[in-house]
Amino acid sequence: MHLTSNSDLCRPTYKTVYTIVSAAILTLLSSSTAANEAVEQSTNSPRSNDTHYTEVGFFDIHVCNWPERELFFMPLFSTSHYREITDITVQYPDGTTMTSLDLKRYKTFKSKGKPKKHVFITQFDVPGSAVDGWYSATVKLADGTQVTAKDYVIISELSRASNMNPPDGAEEITIPKKLTWSGDENSFYQVFIRDVWDDSKLIYKSKLLSKPELVLPDDLLQPDGLYSWQIHARDVNEDILLGDFNKGSMSSIATFSTSGN
Repeated sequence: MHLTSNSDLCRPTYKTVYTIVSAAILTLLSSSTAANEAVEQSTNSPRSNDTHYTEVGFFDIHVCNWPERELFFMPLFSTSHYREITDITVQYPDGTTMTSLDLKRYKTFKSKGKPKKHVFITQFDVPGSAVDGWYSATVKLADGTQVTAKDYVIISELSRASNMNPPDGAEEITIPKKLTWSGDENSFYQVFIRDVWDDSKLIYKSKLLSKPELVLPDDLLQPDGLYSWQIHARDVNEDILLGDFNKGSMSSIATFSTSGN
């Protein structure tokens, strides 16, 4: 078997990358779901002074550094009140409109015993005129109510994880016990592993990691296998100013094969 770093088999399609992004965002949102629901139910919640939260949902903007594209914003709004919402408009710090979230495009999120949520997400290239400051989302409801959520955004780039081991193109290696990489100090990470032979099926996604390494579960990888892996990094974890995180990055995809011995 011979692998090359530019093999079409090993390259991500837009659909694959978008699916990985969505999975990452939904997993990150799961860490704040309970707090979000508590805010929606009580104005006395410890989160009630956090401007990302409103009585109808949670707003955040991420500054994303993805392979093969310019820096872009990823605004999102997560809500269990999706039937009541008629419009979500995102504004720059000066009050001008950045974009409106398409209410027909969403990912569904469901925690056991909790109401179903819709997560409205879009992507928008960071213009050269973008500045640090308070970005906002104006949410309009069918009864005429209007609420505003805010997120402080710092326009900066988080380096992508690098020095991935096993590296892209590694052939017939002994099944690794762990995956390692290099990243910015104090970053958090989530790792996605796919079985290339099984139509690039996602076979593992890690919890949020505070160190640049992942100890693999026993029997996850098999002999004579072909696998790909990718790392989503973020700068903070649930910050009252910056939200779930301010900036994130996605590594390139690294593909490797395991030996049959």
